[in-house]
Parts: sequence; C-alpha cells; structure tokens
Amino acid sequence: MEGKELAAGSAGDEGSKDALGKPLGPTPSQSRFQVDLVAEGPRKSCGDIGAAGKGGEEAKGRFRVNFVDPSAGGESPGEPGGGSSEGGNVSGVQNGGDTVMSEGSLHSGGHHHYYYDTHTNTYYLRTFGHNTMDAVPRIDHYRHTAADLGEKLLRPSLAELHDELDKEPFEDGYANGEEGTPAGDAAAAYTPDSKGVVKFGWIKGVLVRCMLNIWGVMLFIRLSWIVGQAGIGLSVLVIGMATVVTTITGLSTSAIATNGFVRGGGAYYLISRSLGPEFGGAIGLIFAFANAVAVAMYVVGFAETVVELLKENGTLMIDEMNDIRIIGAITVVILLGISIAGMEWEAKAQIVLLVILILAIGDFVIGTFIPLESKKPKGFFGYNADIFMENFGPDFRQEETFFSVFAIFFPAATGILAGANISGDLADPQSAIPKGTLLAILITTLVYAGIAVSVGSCVVRDATGNVNDTIVSELANCTSAACKLNYDFSSCQAGPGCHYGLMNNFQVMSMVSGFAPLITAGIFSATLSSALASLVSAPKIFQALCKDSIYPGFQMFAKGYGKNNEPLRGYILTFLIALGFILIAELNVIAPIISNFFLASYALINFSVFHASLAKSPGWRPAFKYYNMWISLIGAILCCIVMFVINWWAALLTYVIVLGLYIYVTYKKPDVNWGSSTQALTYLNALQHSIRLSGVEDHVKNFRPQCLIMTGAPNARPALLHLVHAFTKNVGLMICGHVHMGPRRQAMKELSTDLAKYQRWLIKNKMKAFYAPVHAEDLRDGGQYLMQAAGLGRMRPNTLVVGFKKNWRQGDMRDVETYINLFHDAFDVQYGVVVIRLKEGLDISHLQAQDLLSSQEKSPCAKDVIVKVDYSKKSETDTSIAFAPSSSERTPAPRKEEDEDGKTPTQPLLNKDSKSSSPLNVTDQRLLDASSQFQKKQGKSNIDVWWLFDDGGLTLLIPYLITTKKKWKDCKIRVFIGGKINRIDHDRRAMATLLSKFRIDFSDIMVLGDINTKPKKENIAAFEEMIEPFRLHEDDKEQEVADKMKEDEPWRITDNELELYKTKTYRQIRLNELLKEHSSTANIIVMSLPVARKGAVSSALYMAWLEVLSKDLPPILLVRGNHQSVLTFYS
Repeated sequence: MEGKELAAGSAGDEGSKDALGKPLGPTPSQSRFQVDLVAEGPRKSCGDIGAAGKGGEEAKGRFRVNFVDPSAGGESPGEPGGGSSEGGNVSGVQNGGDTVMSEGSLHSGGHHHYYYDTHTNTYYLRTFGHNTMDAVPRIDHYRHTAADLGEKLLRPSLAELHDELDKEPFEDGYANGEEGTPAGDAAAAYTPDSKGVVKFGWIKGVLVRCMLNIWGVMLFIRLSWIVGQAGIGLSVLVIGMATVVTTITGLSTSAIATNGFVRGGGAYYLISRSLGPEFGGAIGLIFAFANAVAVAMYVVGFAETVVELLKENGTLMIDEMNDIRIIGAITVVILLGISIAGMEWEAKAQIVLLVILILAIGDFVIGTFIPLESKKPKGFFGYNADIFMENFGPDFRQEETFFSVFAIFFPAATGILAGANISGDLADPQSAIPKGTLLAILITTLVYAGIAVSVGSCVVRDATGNVNDTIVSELANCTSAACKLNYDFSSCQAGPGCHYGLMNNFQVMSMVSGFAPLITAGIFSATLSSALASLVSAPKIFQALCKDSIYPGFQMFAKGYGKNNEPLRGYILTFLIALGFILIAELNVIAPIISNFFLASYALINFSVFHASLAKSPGWRPAFKYYNMWISLIGAILCCIVMFVINWWAALLTYVIVLGLYIYVTYKKPDVNWGSSTQALTYLNALQHSIRLSGVEDHVKNFRPQCLIMTGAPNARPALLHLVHAFTKNVGLMICGHVHMGPRRQAMKELSTDLAKYQRWLIKNKMKAFYAPVHAEDLRDGGQYLMQAAGLGRMRPNTLVVGFKKNWRQGDMRDVETYINLFHDAFDVQYGVVVIRLKEGLDISHLQAQDLLSSQEKSPCAKDVIVKVDYSKKSETDTSIAFAPSSSERTPAPRKEEDEDGKTPTQPLLNKDSKSSSPLNVTDQRLLDASSQFQKKQGKSNIDVWWLFDDGGLTLLIPYLITTKKKWKDCKIRVFIGGKINRIDHDRRAMATLLSKFRIDFSDIMVLGDINTKPKKENIAAFEEMIEPFRLHEDDKEQEVADKMKEDEPWRITDNELELYKTKTYRQIRLNELLKEHSSTANIIVMSLPVARKGAVSSALYMAWLEVLSKDLPPILLVRGNHQSVLTFYS
C-alpha cells in the first residue's frame, strides 16, 4: 500500500514541474541542506541531469553543503543554483566570529517535520537518472529526534523496501534502536524557538574565556612570592608541571569534544557520554557546585582588594570582615544581572575585562624597563644578571617546600574547561574547543613563565624600603646582588623588619609597573572575569545534568528560558550558593576543596579517553588525532597525585563524595543509554573471556547446570522461572526459550518487540537470565532450533527444563506427541531433561489479563481498546501450549502487555470474556499463590531426593545447589534410593559413603525395599481408566485398519506395548504411592525421570507414566541427566 502511494506521489511531483525542470514551489519535504558535488577540474554544472554521471566521476569525493532558506522563492532547494553563496540566504559564518542563525536557516516553518524524503527530492533523480525509493546517504538521517540544527529525516525502513507491496510494512522500522517519530506524529516533535540564537566562535567563546579564567589573582599577587620562595628555575618548573597536567587534559578534552556532536553541559556532558551516567552524574554535581563556590572565592578575592584600598585611604565602612561581605554581596548581584541579561552581554563584559587584563600585563612589562630611583629601596633595580643568578635558586622560608608552593600555584592553572563548559552556546564546539583551549594554555603558560623570569631578574628577595640604606663606602664582604648595586639590605636577615622584596610584598607587580592603578584594575578584571565565567558555567552544567534526570529531585532546574534556553533557576541557585559562601568570607578552607573538585573532573576526562581507546569501540573516532591513550592515563594519575599534593584531606573528601554519588547513581540505575565506553569495555571483556573459555575443555569439577527453559513469555510462568533461578543464579546459564508460531509476518514483528520487552522484564525482576525467542512452524521445530543454536561457545545450555503438560488429556494429542518428542530431541543432543510439576499448575497468563487495564493506565502510550482476536488455527494463537500447563481449555492464551519501554505494544491483546474486575475463584487464587511460593523464604523443611537411577549425578546436584541459596538454606536433603529388603543396611551405608565423598550434607537416607511390590488395585484401575481413550485396541480390529490408525495417530497405545511395559507401568503407580507416603510434607521433591525408548513407547503411555508418577504431590522435579558424570570426589 505504502509503496504504491509513494510511487503515485512521485509521478505527481514530476508532473508539477515547469518546462525548465524546476518545481513550481518548494514542497514541505524539501531539505534545508543542499549537497552539491564540487568538481576539481574544469567548471561544469553538476546540476544538469544529463551530465550527472560525468560530474559525479570528476568530483573527487568533495561536497559543498549549503544552508538554504526555503522561503526564498527564486530557486528551489532541490536545484543546484539555490542556496549558493551569491543567490541563497546563507547564514553560516565560517570564522572565529559569532554566528547568528536565522529562523529560515534552522527550520522550514514552525515545526520539525519527519518524513521519508524520497521521491519528492530531485536529488535522487539527478543521482541515478530515475526515481528510487532507496535513500542516498545524507546527514539528516543521522540526527537525533530533537536536533537543534536541521530536522531528522527517516530513511525508508528495510521493511518498506523489502516487504511485498500488498502487505503493510512494519510500523516502526527504526534500525539500531534509534528513536524516531512517524510522519503522522511530526507536529508533536520538539520545536525550539530559534530566532536570534547567539552562538560564539572559537575566539570569543573559548579562547577569551579560558585565558580570563586561567589568568587569575595569582598572576598579580602571588607569582612574585612564588619566584621568591622557589627561585626562577623551580618557578618555571612549577609552571611547567601545572602546564603538563592541563595540556594533557586539554588534549583529552579535544579528543572527546571531536568525537561527535557536543551539546551543553561541558565537562559533565563529555564525561557522562563517555564513561556513562554513574561517573558523569557524580562529576556533574560536584563540578557544578565547585563552579558555584568558585564564584564566591573570586568575588571575595575582589572584595579583599577593594577593602585594602579603602583601608589605605582610611574609608572603611564598618570593619574589614563586614566590608568584604557587603562589597562581595553587591558585586555578585551585579554579576548575576550581567549573566541574566544574556550570553551576549556576558561575552561583551568578558572582552572588556580581557582588554583591561592585557593592558595591566603590558603595564608591568613596560615598568620592568623603567627602573626609577624611588623604587630601588623597595628592591626593584631593573634587569640585572646578578639579581637573576641570585634569584635563580630556591630559598624556601616559613616551612614552605616545593610542593607547598606548587599547591598554591596550581589553582591558577585551572580554568581550561571554561570554554567547554558553555559547549551548548558554541557555533561549532568540535572545532572551537580544541583550538581555543590549547591556544589559551599556550598563551597563558608563556605569560606566566615570562613574568616569573622577568620579575626574578628585576627584584631582589628582601628590601627595607628605606632610602637611607644605600652604601656609601665599599664593603669588603659584598656578596648579595643588592650590595653590588650599592644597597645594604642585610638588616632583613637579622629580623622581620622588611616589608618589601619578592618574599615580603604581595604587591610587587604594582610597585614595578609603570602605572600602579592599572595593576589594581587588572586584579579586579582577573577576579571578576573568573567569577563571571564560573557564574555562567555552573548553571549550564547543572541544567544539562537535570535534563538527563539522573537526580530526579533536581528536575525543576532543567527548565530553560528565552532564545538561548537560559537556566534562570540555575542562576538563582548558583547566586544563593555563592552568596552563602561570600557571607562566610572564610575561603581558606573551601579553596583546596574546589581545586580538588576541578582536578577530579580533569582526572576523569583523561581517564575517559584512555577508557574509550581501551574499549576499542567502533564509535570512538575523534577528529582530533593528537592524543594518546597512555598519555591520557598518565594525565589522570598526575591529576590524582596533584590532588594529594594540594591538600590530602580535601583529596580524600573528594574521593568519598565522588564514590558516594557514583554508588547512588549505580543503585538508582537511570534509564539512559548513551553508548558509553563502559558498555563497550564490558562487551569487549565478555567477548574476550568467551573466546578464551571456548578454548578450554569442560571438566567435571566445573560442571554447571546451564538451563534452557521453555517458558513462553517469561512472565506467564513465574514459578517455573523462580525455581530454576534458585539453582542457576550466579552458578550457571539460564535461557528462557519462547517459540512463536502462527503467521510468520506477525511472529517476526512480535520477536523484535518481545526481545527488548521481556529481557527488560527479566532484569527488572532481578532474574539473571536471557530471553531467546524463535519463530517455528511448531513447538518441536522451535525447541530443536533453540537446543542447537542457543548460547555461545562454552556458555551453551546442557539441560532442557519444561513445565508439566497438565491439560494433556483435554487437548489435541498431536500436541502431546510434540511435547514428548522434545524430550527425545533433548536426549539426542546430549541434554539433560527436567520436568517441573505443581499440582495447581504453572501458567498464570489468563490471570494477567485482569491486570491489563491497570497496566495500560500506567503506560503513556498504551491503547484503550482490548482487541479480541479469533484465529481459525488454534496452534497459531497459543504460542507456548506445550511448555507448561494451561489451566483452561484450548482458547487463545491472553498476554499481559507490560509496556516497559513506554512504546505502544504491537502485539494483539487477547482477552477472555470474563470481566477484569471480577474476583478470582478458588482455583485461580491457589494458582496465583503457588506461582509466587518460590520467592519466599522456605523455612525448615525437607528437599526429598529420590535418586533411583544413576544419571551422572544431576538429580543430586540440583537439590544441593538449591540449598546453597539464602531462601533455601534451612532446608535439609533427604535421600531415597531403591534396594533389596535383605540388604537395606548395606545399601544405606554405601550411599552414605558416596554422599560424604561428594561432600553433600544430608539429614537422612531411606532405602526402599518395596518398590517392586504390586500397586493397589484401585490405583491400577484408575490408570487403566485414564489411558482407555488413547488405546488402539488392535486385537479387536482388522490388521489393516489397526495399522492405518497407528500410522495416522502414532501416539495411540497398543495392547502389545501395554503388556510389554506392564512392570514399568506398575512401578510408576507404586512410586506415586510411596511418594505420597514418605514425601507428602516435603517442600520440594526431586526424582529420577523415567526414560522411554524412542519408537517403542507411545507418547500417550509415556505421558500417562509421568502423570501417574507425579500427581497429587508437592512441587516435583523429574530429573534425568545425560548420563555423564557431573559430580566427582577427586580434587
């Protein structure tokens, strides 16, 4: 249908073109992107249909992608001329400046449209010379649903291209789990208001921001002191070490930022999309908090400088502490106003501050060349080799060390993520972040090192500031540089009388500079720009974190306002946090914690690159190539070391907080899938271990029951699932097999939807199992497919588990034939077989129909209508008829549609005539209670093991494994064996010896000497009455009729067969009597499964044996191993 309609549509489109081949007007489904081939050789029009092939050959793989304004009516976007640099409305500015996207360049109208852009786009016609439904590669097919630039187009699904035309293709043909919105739902799609969105280029967005953040107060009031303590040589080493850490982190940031489209959220976005929500959520929270507190730290730095000026002029308002609070509060309010005014204003403010900062640095450099006489008593003599040599080595005082000086300097090197933090506001984050960040690190490092060398070459360590300390006469022992320059500052060594020089005066740069007030302006600029950058970064990061719903309590902060989606609520929160810390005004304690928070995020960014490279994920393809996984690992380790160097208790606190948040997010398991490197590495490890395991031969000591359970839908038979889970959890493999029968087309659709739904159901219910659906003509074929193909390498099933077919006498006997043949097939492929029977039954799917309405209310997309479906073939509806009992007659089995994924179920929902609100009858209530009995603690009871035949030990191993589980640990194993009356003691001792060698605890061993006694007459009569409808009675019929009947109905029991196996029949009846006598109070019975010879025992007789053996008993497992040892007493 859909194919025909599309074909008709394409013909209509061709007819609507004018003589020149141009469409009469832009159609809604034309893309805003136009892709033109650009020929390297002579200029040729690639738009000419006739020359399309030639142009394509000459073009050497280069394309020009233009933004096109569909409202520009002159030329349509489908034509090569439209949207060119001359005629089109091109709005992408390819330089470092700002890019303002117009509405036309972003959206073709008010809504995003999702459509199959095939026949209406003449590009395909130009490419292949004829209309084709198959789409050529284009960027819009790979967009996310809510892409900011461009609309997501849906390529035709495989079903639409491949399925027969007279049938409907899949409704939801999205490959690889991509989310998509069908064409009809386009209007509901994400539609941001994009008019006037401001996007920054790499200079204004990253370079300026990073330089301002890195050049902090340290540059003006601490760097000279560091040179005094450590000397020029070690100061340059300190700067170099800090630069190594930041450069490695910058390279790692560049690698992650160029590995795909970067949205807002900065460091949080980079780490969470690389390492997953656990690390990302932990870092996002502390990084946002660190930025908020950093605002307070920078503002207090500014306020302290202002208060110093006030104190010098004697104009304090109240006292020093309160003045800092008042000035800090006023400053942060003004900064908040600038931030809320919009990113454009904030960027303009940053430019002004950068200019002031550069002027201040220039002022200092000029000042170093102008040594005034008035400054000499304060220690400034201009460039001098003696001063350089004297200051080159270290002179640590006041218990300072190299590492303590490094700890004081390092926070000045942070701030490299200032550009990345506003990644959402960058025009091209992939190009801007690497260029801007690395260039900022280079420039700031050179300036730091230059000023360190410069100040160390001009200013002595100690000076008195006293003009009278000049030397009149020549001194004999003149060793210091000041002495050689005719100044005697020796009194400084004697006592604390000096207030000048590198060691004693933090305002050395002001003193050296040509114009001191400009240095003060530089300090204001450095503090305010860093505060402003942090005030913008914190809300942006926090908004990105809240949008991902990792911490549900913070959801309200995800909302954005205005054209740029500004996080106003985040600004207010950041303002309040900053104000709180400003009012404390004691930031000496909080500063090292902030540095450690920043370093923790740097460490994780470096580790992300190492981890992603190690995982070898095909999706890890950074455009930035200048990184190395081992250097990134070294960078991560260096960051951790620096954390301890700066402050060991703050480092420990940071680790505890990150670990705590990591554990919280891991426990909450947010429902996100970002394709993180953690997933990739998990897969890689699993793959490598599976391959390694496949090269190892099986050993009896390592045998594990690996079960293929024929459950049908896993939630239909919970008791079967929980009982098997009791002996496979953390021990062996468990695969839930589900055979879909019926029309292939419907089954194929069900397979894909069920796979995700039921695997999620298993995980949600803490079942360590896999779900494996197959489509087959009947149950036997499906079972064979699963037994042959399920599993991987050594992780393959070795035991088939089925529920007992309770309703076998009322159903179609062909189903019984299929069911019994499953056992034969299992034995053929060397599987063990376990049959589980509960007297109440196992299948609760008909009860789940009563929960259907309530489950639909919870689901946002579920349909209100419950559809009754009546297929003509019974076998096509009940897809798991023989897996386990169904406690009702053969009607279509209802299915509970658990809408875990929030997606509309595509399977038909079947409902019984019974009203969903009616209370359960007694039988159903018992069935429901029985289905959950293995989820409870079992208490002190018995597990009775009737180990009648040696099957390799599986009958004994399963109950032992059950008792190792928490819910079953109080249960005791009692062992029952067959024996002769005159050797009972001997047999008991032999079995006790065997069990003790196997190291299996048991509470009792009972030897049954009366197994072969003839059963009671009424029980024999009941058995004969049960099998009567299934007998052939060939002796009463003619030979031909009997043979024909046996051929048509092979399950029928012949008189000869009944006579031949009379002893075995009596044994099953007798065993049931003994089971009722000895094990009627057991929690669970595990018993050897009788084996029927293939081709000799009919299905009906074998089914009757199982029925009579296991009826009216507690839960019973009939177990038969594959007769290869699974237990050993050798070490």
